[in-house]
Amino acid sequence: MTADDVEFGEVKVMGSILNPTMENSFETLVNFKDKDIFVDKTDFIEKMSAKINADKRFFAVTRPRRFGKTVTAHMLLAYYSKGYIGTKIFDGLHIADKDNYAEHLNKYDVIYIDMNTIDGLFDGYSGQKQKVEGVNDLVDYFEYSVIKDLKSSNEFSKCLEKHQIGNMGLLETLLAITQDLNTRFIFIMDEWDLVYREYRDDEVLQKKFIKLLKNLFKSDGGKACFALAYLTGILPIKKYNSQSALNGFDEYNMLSPGDYAPYFGFTEDEVANIVKSPNCKVSHHDLKSWYEGYKIKGVDIYNPNSVCKAVTRNECISYWSGTSSNEEFVRLINMDFDGIKEDIINLIEGDEVTFSCANFQNDMVTIKDKNDVFSLLVCLGYLGCAETKNQYRKVAYVPNAEIKAVLMDIVREQNWYERMETIRRSENLLKAIKELDGTTVATIIQDIHNSPAVALLDYNDEESLTYCVMTGLLWSTLDDYSYHREDQAGKGRVDLVYEPITRRQPLILIEFKYDDSAEEAIKQIKEKEYFKRYAGQYRNIILVGINFSTKTKDHQCLIEKLDN
Repeated sequence: MTADDVEFGEVKVMGSILNPTMENSFETLVNFKDKDIFVDKTDFIEKMSAKINADKRFFAVTRPRRFGKTVTAHMLLAYYSKGYIGTKIFDGLHIADKDNYAEHLNKYDVIYIDMNTIDGLFDGYSGQKQKVEGVNDLVDYFEYSVIKDLKSSNEFSKCLEKHQIGNMGLLETLLAITQDLNTRFIFIMDEWDLVYREYRDDEVLQKKFIKLLKNLFKSDGGKACFALAYLTGILPIKKYNSQSALNGFDEYNMLSPGDYAPYFGFTEDEVANIVKSPNCKVSHHDLKSWYEGYKIKGVDIYNPNSVCKAVTRNECISYWSGTSSNEEFVRLINMDFDGIKEDIINLIEGDEVTFSCANFQNDMVTIKDKNDVFSLLVCLGYLGCAETKNQYRKVAYVPNAEIKAVLMDIVREQNWYERMETIRRSENLLKAIKELDGTTVATIIQDIHNSPAVALLDYNDEESLTYCVMTGLLWSTLDDYSYHREDQAGKGRVDLVYEPITRRQPLILIEFKYDDSAEEAIKQIKEKEYFKRYAGQYRNIILVGINFSTKTKDHQCLIEKLDN
């Protein structure tokens, strides 16, 4: 064992809190930057360094899972901590070009807390027969772990021995070091909100945890101990009585993102550079459709984890859903505040929903109405969020194809799914197409056109018609069809193709007209031979022509089965 060993009852664990040098995800990315995807966001360090020892030096940045929170925390750790040799990591990166690059490089004692690790170690500790006196819950264990790491340090041990640190708490321990050695710490906590997510029904533990943080960061003595504090998590800082429990922190969350959007997620320019690599086999367009759409302070953000996986695996599919359980989403929508089930269906189809985040308590339990549900879903990443002129009024939307696929899979598993009117309408539309019933198809499309999700559009071109039909067929074609827009076929491009996954279903080719006629649409399919590339593959091919008249405001549909 070394001087950094920490003893917990019968188990000894290597020190991992004060200047830890465990495997660092940011360092790993840098080491493999010439082989794997690496996006240099070290400019963020300069933003944080400007706040060191300033009046406003406490920060909380919360984002959904897989948005680079831990990598960024590891980056800050590697830059500021005395435990690293930063020049080996940061030389050659953007931060090295800054005039003040060396000013703060590896100059600080960093207290780094990964709450997931603390929680896991506490599980092991809880199973021991021999316990440490006074260490009874996760918060006790967290405080005790930090103190033990501080006491194990050669630099601090003599100071703490002089003060006879026994039953003193973390704040007193830090104050003793700060005052005697005239030093300040940098504090970094990853997954700060674990207590509110994993112990969401334990209000006593939550209040004990937030009281500890308040002692550290709101008291004058506590504030004097830190040159900088940086928290990450999913949930915003908990509110009590409409006030943030840690109102000394500058907070940047999905409901109020602030100015740091480009540092969490990939930007448009960064993805454009990624696809330039000769090893990238997926298109910029596909990456944009699948993973972009979180609009934060006017910046379009891509899910970085999903982009990396799509490029590595050469396939754009949903990777986000595998990162966490969807049980919380299911619980929320099944509360069905104010018809939220119907709202979720409409959102998936492209609608937007306005909500207020003014009274959201920033937890997973105090959910009073639909406004709180949407606020939480935005924080969890299931919905995107756009701002309005009112800081508390927001607009929720489904950000991209990845999240849309996740939500559709969840919704289809609910026992109320088949009872929804939208689902029945979709099934009736597909049935009418298969039965060559153009009158019914035109009627249903007219109904979709007048629905909230479509009525907001400028219904003035074939693109709007395309959107109507795609919306209408969304639910009924999930299992049996894949669709393609503007697909090259025959002597031109057909507007919309529904290609069956199995040969039991008919191939559907759809052509749209605007202020023309459905007959002309069918004629174009035949003359341009859009069906030709499919003729040998499918015996059953259905041709659909749809026209919208701006004079009558009516839709017309003609359907024929191709004779083979």
